[in-house]
Amino acid sequence: MRNIRATREFPLALRLLLFNQFGIDIGFYLLLPFLAAYLEQGLGMSAALVGFVLGARNLGQQGLFILGGSAADRLGPRTVIITGCALRTVGFGLFAFGNSLWLLLAASVLTGLAAALFYPAVRTYVALESGDRKAEAFALLNVYATIGSLLGLLLGSVLFLADFRLCAVVVAGVFGVLTVAQAMVLPTSGAAPAGPSASVLGDWREAFCNRRFLLFCLATTGMFTMENQLYLLLPEGALRASGWKGAAGVLLAAGAIANMLFQLRITRALGRNGGGTRWVSSGLVVMGVSFLPPLLVCGTEPPGSTREAVARMAVMVASSVMLFFGIMVAHPTAMEMIPGFGRESLTGTYFGLFYVFSGIAATAGNAVVGRAMDLGGQFGMYWLPWVCCLAFGLSSAGSVALLFRAGMLPVLPAPSGAPVAEGPVVAQPTAGGSGAAIVKRAAGPVVPMAPTGPTSGQSPQGPTASLDPTGSAGDGVRQQDAARLPGPARASDDAADQPPL
Repeated sequence: MRNIRATREFPLALRLLLFNQFGIDIGFYLLLPFLAAYLEQGLGMSAALVGFVLGARNLGQQGLFILGGSAADRLGPRTVIITGCALRTVGFGLFAFGNSLWLLLAASVLTGLAAALFYPAVRTYVALESGDRKAEAFALLNVYATIGSLLGLLLGSVLFLADFRLCAVVVAGVFGVLTVAQAMVLPTSGAAPAGPSASVLGDWREAFCNRRFLLFCLATTGMFTMENQLYLLLPEGALRASGWKGAAGVLLAAGAIANMLFQLRITRALGRNGGGTRWVSSGLVVMGVSFLPPLLVCGTEPPGSTREAVARMAVMVASSVMLFFGIMVAHPTAMEMIPGFGRESLTGTYFGLFYVFSGIAATAGNAVVGRAMDLGGQFGMYWLPWVCCLAFGLSSAGSVALLFRAGMLPVLPAPSGAPVAEGPVVAQPTAGGSGAAIVKRAAGPVVPMAPTGPTSGQSPQGPTASLDPTGSAGDGVRQQDAARLPGPARASDDAADQPPL
């Protein structure tokens, strides 16, 4: 109920995007995990051709994320979101009715391109229109994605037993409905001004030359490597420990329940205690430490009784839930910080580039963990992949902590809905009249006071103009643009008057 209430506080367009993320993940996990089995068993393709088809989708997705982000900046996120969802409809429709290599290859490329367009555009829209509640918006996005992926796997395992083509038709239908809904609900808006860069290449050059952003991308590579172990190392470890083929589903279900119950509470608690930025490294530490409990059961003999198997599964479930808790701490704030590294008009470009880095990191990290699994099994060092993931977590946490202590991470505004200390406050000018400080007063309303001297950031309309804590010039510091997405999707709308989605 807490998640539903929080969702209803956002404008209708953002609520649709949250529900859209839910539907997208249901569709993806309903079909894609079973695609390889269908191509090999249903159509009789060789393993090489199966790998070729699946690789085309991954290449189209990971390599084109930055194009999707730039398109969101140049054309507006609404157009790109609708286009991406429509392409997914066509792609999954081809999976349903195509049986030749070229049709299936086209379907695979289209679904990858659709994801490359959709994901950066949605994150751009959420970042621009959630105001100072970005962390909560990304937390809810994480909740809906997690629940959608779990339901998709459950539905897919049932429908796949009936017919893979039926799965593809259902998924294409879901995406078609979402495409129409987005075209009807998302407000029409233009792209933000291009700013100093006159071309897409200029935008990319600006993002690639942002040293602070690149360091942040490198520092968070461990986060994506550890997240991916929910589908590689943890299921394999649970199967070995319990001897039960359904163990992987239990791990995902436990994590999804924890995410649904605690994600929003954790995000709000972090906001009340100094903001999420200072806690990202702590979340990464929790993610890394979550790979320690399996050391108690890895490399042991198969369980001799049901009681022993249940006890071992409890250890693996504890590991999975810990990993989810670390993700709940680190992931929403990491998403919230990305737009703060650059100009508002390049929000999509920065999200696209971040997803490119995350895709490369996940691929390389999975290769390292997979190799550690092979070596561990070959030489009896079953602890090796788990310690490897622990090292990923601690090194990533240390890197983010160093960036935070060096002041190289964006300063995030406090959420407007966060509780404040008792007693009214008033904004007073600091010494020299160059800024404003918040001081506690015994009585009186909250009144913004003008600085005693002129400031370079003061608007010509008067002293009540808001002060942007990240508006100073410098490498990677966010510059606010004047143009915003118009229409009912404004974060400043009275969400309480909006009807539920």
